[in-house]
Amino acid sequence: MSGGVPQSLKIYAVLLLLCFLSFSCNSSKSLKTPEIVAEIKDALLPQIPPSEAPQPLLPLLAPSPFSPFTNSTIPKLSGLCTLDFAATESMMSMTSIDCVGSFAPYLANVICCPQVETTLTILIGQSSKETNMLALNGTVAEPCLSDFQEILVGQGANDTLHEICSIHPSNLTEGSCPIKDVVEFEKTVNASSLLSACGKIDNVNECCEQVCQNALVEAADKLAEKAYDLMNTDVTHALADHSTRVNDCKIIALRWLASKLQPTRAKEVLRGLSNCKINKVCPLVFPNMSHVTKTCGTGSSDPYACCSAVDSFVSHLQNQSFVTNLQALNCAASLGLKLQKANITRNIYSMCHISLKDFSVQVTPQGVESGCLLPSLPTDAVFDSSTGLSFLCDLNDNIPAPWPSPTQIPASSCNKTVKIPALPAAASGQTSKITILSKFLSCQESSIWYTFSVKNNLSCQS
Repeated sequence: MSGGVPQSLKIYAVLLLLCFLSFSCNSSKSLKTPEIVAEIKDALLPQIPPSEAPQPLLPLLAPSPFSPFTNSTIPKLSGLCTLDFAATESMMSMTSIDCVGSFAPYLANVICCPQVETTLTILIGQSSKETNMLALNGTVAEPCLSDFQEILVGQGANDTLHEICSIHPSNLTEGSCPIKDVVEFEKTVNASSLLSACGKIDNVNECCEQVCQNALVEAADKLAEKAYDLMNTDVTHALADHSTRVNDCKIIALRWLASKLQPTRAKEVLRGLSNCKINKVCPLVFPNMSHVTKTCGTGSSDPYACCSAVDSFVSHLQNQSFVTNLQALNCAASLGLKLQKANITRNIYSMCHISLKDFSVQVTPQGVESGCLLPSLPTDAVFDSSTGLSFLCDLNDNIPAPWPSPTQIPASSCNKTVKIPALPAAASGQTSKITILSKFLSCQESSIWYTFSVKNNLSCQS
C-alpha cells in the first residue's frame, strides 16, 4: 500500500460521522433507519416540502456531550439592550427547546409562542428591579427584541420566531397603558390583592374560576382609568379606547407580577394563564368547504362520497399544527356550525367517524393513523442528550367529535358534557410522547419506537 488512507478506514470514518450526526449510536435503543414519507394521501392537498433539520440544541452556558458536533453559535448582540438575559438563562434555553428549528410552526400555538411571550414578560419584569420601569422605551425595544432572537437562534430555535409568534418591538413597550413606573403602579392598584390572587394559580381550575384573571382585570382597569376622565370624553370612543388600554395594562400587571415572583413560579403562573386563553379558541384555519357542502348537502344521498370529501377537507387541517384536546373540541364545534349554516343537517361527524384527534397533526404508530393531541395543561418540550427532544402527546383517548346543535355557542373549556383528560392517557402504563431525533421525529409508546417526518403530514413508520 502507498501512503494514502486505506479504503476500509475511509468507510469506517464516514459511518462514524453519520452515526454521530443522526444521534443513533446508543446501542440500548434499536432505531430503524427513518425514511422521508413521500406518499401524498390526497392529490388536492398542497405539497409541503420537508424543512431543514433543526440544529441539535446546546444551552449557551451548559456543557453538552454533543458539543463537538453542534452548530450552536455565539449571538451577535447589539450592546444597546438593557435587559438582563443572564438572569433568565435557563428560561431562555427552555424557550429555544420549545421553539426548536423547523418544528416550531407545528408547536407554535400551544408550546412555542406561549413560552416566548412568558419569557419576554419575565425578562422585563425582572429587569424592572433595577430600572423601576415595567416597559421598554421605543429606542431600546428593537435592539432588545433582536438580541432576544439572536440568543434563541444561537441555541437552536427557529430563526423566524418574530413571524411565527407575531412579535414586534412594540410588544416590549407599555403600548397605550398610561403607567409603567413601578412606584406609580403600586400606588394605583391593590398590589397585595393582586399578588395574593396570582402568586400561585390552580392550573386545573383557574380557567373556569378566574381568580387571578379577575384580579388582573381589576388592576388593569384602574391603570387604564388614569389615562383620561370618562366624564369629559365621548362615551363611545372612551369605551373602545378603554378596552385597548385594559389589554395593554394587563401586560404591565403581568410584568409587575413577574418581578415579585421567582422566575420558575412566574413561568407557572403565566403559562397557566396563557393556556386559559388558547384553549378557548380553535387555532386552525378552515380551507374552502364548498366541496364538502356540495357532496354532503341536503340533496346528496351518497355517504361514501360525502365521507371522502370530509376526509379530504380534514386532511388539510392535519397539516397545520398540534392542538390541545380542548382546542380540538372548539375546532369541532366551529366547523360543525359552519357546515350547518351551509345546510348540512345530518351528523356527518358520526357518519364519517370523525374524532377530536382528526383535527391535529397525524402520526401512525403501529400502522394505525392517529392524531396527536397535546394536553390542555401547560407543557414544555424536554431535551435529553441521548434521545433528543420530546413532548407529551395523547395517542390513546378516542373521543368522537361532538356534532353541535344549530343554536349551540362555541364549546367552552368549562363545559363538562364532554369528558376530556387534562393530561394524556398512558399506553400500557407508559406516557406517550413524541420525540424529535436529529432531523426526524420519533413516536415512542412503551419500548416500541417509530419514526416520522414532515412532508405533507406527519406519519410514523415502524
